Amino acid sequence: MKEHLNFDKLGGLVPAVIQDARTHQVLMVGFMNREALDTTFRDRKVTFWSRTRQRLWQKGETSGNFLEVVSASVDCDHDSLLIKAIPHGPVCHTGKFTCFGEKETVDIGQVLRSLEETIQKRQTKMPEGSYTSTLFKEGTQRIAQKVGEEGVEVALAAVVGDRKRLKEESADLVFHLLVLLRQLNMTMTDVAEELRRRMK
Repeated sequence: MKEHLNFDKLGGLVPAVIQDARTHQVLMVGFMNREALDTTFRDRKVTFWSRTRQRLWQKGETSGNFLEVVSASVDCDHDSLLIKAIPHGPVCHTGKFTCFGEKETVDIGQVLRSLEETIQKRQTKMPEGSYTSTLFKEGTQRIAQKVGEEGVEVALAAVVGDRKRLKEESADLVFHLLVLLRQLNMTMTDVAEELRRRMK
């Protein structure tokens, strides 16, 4: 990649836009020279060239909030980089999630996938004291009953206009639905495929 970059336009530097690999949210912009780029790919952690301190600095070297590199691409003019990374903690030195003051974007798909993975692990390992494991032990009928109960709770919260309770009960409903799908060897992907079919 380095051989395709034009470092001459900015006196040996190229701007690097850092983007959350999961949500595509822009996190920050920094500058890299050849050495910073090499270090970034060697360590798989985003490393910049500090123009004020005139040295390399790895994002998170003091805070621990490093940026784990996922991929990188060069723009059409070969004079800037787009690096997709997974942030480990707030990116900005002010404590904000991004250097542009934005809050962390919630990726619905990522949340559901992570929850599905956790539910699958509970089903496989069946740890003692786990509510999810207890549901699997009680079987399909009990899990289905919980889905029905949570559905009613969602409807009641909506009828009385209790937005806080509606959000909480909806989360409970989604969780129990995912457990029921797992119990029957299905996932939200199966549901999404049906929704997409209907949209067509």
